[in-house]
Amino acid sequence: MRDALASLRLMSTVVRPEQVFVRGQGSWLWDAGGRAYLDFTQGWAVNSLGHSPTVLVEALKRQAEQLINPGPAFYNRGMLNLASRLCQATGSDQVYFLNSGAEANEGAIKLARKWGQVHRDGASGIVTACHSFHGRTLATMAASGKPAFEGMFAPVMPGFRKVPFNDLDTLAATIDAQTVAVMLEPVQGEAGVFPATLEYLQGAERLCRERGVLLILDEVQTGMGRCGALLAEELYGVRADIITLGKGLGGGVPLAALLARGNACCFEPGDQGGTYHGNALMTAAGLAVLKTVLEAGFLEHVREVAAHLHDGLTRTARRHGHGPIRGQGLLVGMPLTGVAASEVARLAMEEGLLINAPQTGCLRFSPALTVSHGNVDEMLRRLSRALSRVKGRTMEGLTCA
Repeated sequence: MRDALASLRLMSTVVRPEQVFVRGQGSWLWDAGGRAYLDFTQGWAVNSLGHSPTVLVEALKRQAEQLINPGPAFYNRGMLNLASRLCQATGSDQVYFLNSGAEANEGAIKLARKWGQVHRDGASGIVTACHSFHGRTLATMAASGKPAFEGMFAPVMPGFRKVPFNDLDTLAATIDAQTVAVMLEPVQGEAGVFPATLEYLQGAERLCRERGVLLILDEVQTGMGRCGALLAEELYGVRADIITLGKGLGGGVPLAALLARGNACCFEPGDQGGTYHGNALMTAAGLAVLKTVLEAGFLEHVREVAAHLHDGLTRTARRHGHGPIRGQGLLVGMPLTGVAASEVARLAMEEGLLINAPQTGCLRFSPALTVSHGNVDEMLRRLSRALSRVKGRTMEGLTCA
């Protein structure tokens, strides 16, 4: 199904199946052979409104006909409109637009260290969590607690200390005079969808206030309605000094945001920049997504369909001997027992279902925020068939042995 020669021209950075996708609509993708797939990955939570939503297509088409990118040295209407709406909706004071979540997180690191120069006697250390994932730039890989990154980037990007997630005592013991910020994900998606506990995130905020350091929340995956609120911090009743957004903000196109509050707004001209940052085309897309997410009833739908998804996955997992289900809103993980998540994902694709395996023993579900109850029910049927097939193969292997 793929052009073998053309695929060889791509650097081998990820293993891809042979399907070539040519069309998408809502929760569905079609490959070049005309087969339809129910998509519960949505580009790893990127396509917040699903594939090719009319509101996004029209916004991009309209903007492309007027102005695409006047350059970062000039204002454009989309940049100003999205900045105003996003700051108002999130209770932030300033925003800087970027292309990706990794860039936004790197910007957060720069901003925190600039703040440390101005307000904390040059402190620059940042405490992050074990098994966290903040991106693939040198700085964000050094900040990440992903085991595969450990030891690879610390020598070239020092200044990060990793502590166990959901361990408030160790976090408290680690913050010192050289610490400028604590950087956390409300839900560790790449680690296998582990939510922060309420006690932990509220305690982390309290520690930051008591010790005079910044709280950075990486909401690249959890923000923009993914967890049932515009920002996951709302669910925890906390307020970060710096927030990063990405993925769902652009609805499928490259757009991210670095949000700051209070005296964390300390960037000056020359501290940050990028050729495509805040361009008119991408900010028009972000404005279309934000307006849609803020429409009356939208987030209520997310919460309702999320409850349906959690209930359905709980029943399915219990029936097949897996679980318990964990996550927030429409970011859900299913721990597996005795089978490889990658094999389940492969068999699910054969069943016409796209799901993700972020860890060897966990499946991740990140459907469009517009997913329907019917889509969820169909996904559960296809997932159940895949789980039955992998269980059958496991039993067959045991019999043969």
